[in-house]
Amino acid sequence: MYRIITVCTGNICRSPMAQFSIERALAEAGLGTRTEVDSAGVTGWEAGRPMDPRTAAELRQHGYRESVLDGFRARAFEADWYGSRDLILALDHGHLSHLRAEAPAKDQNKIRMLRSFDPAAADLPASAQGIADPWYGDMSDFDSSYALIEAAVPGVVEYVRAALADGSR
Repeated sequence: MYRIITVCTGNICRSPMAQFSIERALAEAGLGTRTEVDSAGVTGWEAGRPMDPRTAAELRQHGYRESVLDGFRARAFEADWYGSRDLILALDHGHLSHLRAEAPAKDQNKIRMLRSFDPAAADLPASAQGIADPWYGDMSDFDSSYALIEAAVPGVVEYVRAALADGSR
């Protein structure tokens, strides 16, 4: 099983959007039975809470079922997940820095910015590949976050497909 985790601050806005988007794309690509996608926050501030209602509204707008979204609960990233995940996707540069500072040396290469998989952002420095936290804004900020996430998803799917094909997982 190839395991991916998406990581933002509190695990109630960006990382759940990325989790569900990547999970659906992998399933549509025929890779769903060989992959697992989850999410977490670099903090435990929101642990145990449902996703932000605006996140859920954005996901519903894109066809995600309420029954799937209702079961979601935020959680904090746990140190032992470095070893159990194959790809760790940070949603902004602060998350990337935090994850890299905490990760064992052997797991550093697993940590990437999500937008490094977006052709429009891939050549930018990691510090310019972040997705701003929509929590501070309105629905248009959630729409923008979702669009930026979606632009990176095909690249993630191809990366995972290649990793599975070359036997690295």
